[in-house]
Amino acid sequence: MQRIGGSRRKTRGKFSKKASEKGKISLRAYFQEYEPGERVFLTVEPAIQKGMYYPRFVGKSGIIKCKAGSCYEVEIKDFKKAKTLIVHPVHLRKIK
Repeated sequence: MQRIGGSRRKTRGKFSKKASEKGKISLRAYFQEYEPGERVFLTVEPAIQKGMYYPRFVGKSGIIKCKAGSCYEVEIKDFKKAKTLIVHPVHLRKIK
C-alpha cells in the first residue's frame, strides 16, 4: 500500500501566513529560551520547516519537559493520552 501525501498534506490554510505577516522572521522568536515546566502554545511558523510538528497539534498548549539540541520536548494531551513532541522554539509562544 502506498502512502498518499506527506506531513503537509491538506494544510494550505493552516500553514499559510496573512499578507501582513510575510517577510523576514523575528530572530527573537527563533532564539527564545524556555525553562522546564513552562507552559507554551503551539503555533506554526510556516517559513521554517525545521522542528515543525504534525498539523493535528496546531493550536494546542503544552508543558516544556527539557531541551533536546536546539529544540524542546513539549508534552501535550491528545484526548486522554500524553504525547511528547520535539519542537523548535520558533513554533512556540509563551502562555502568560
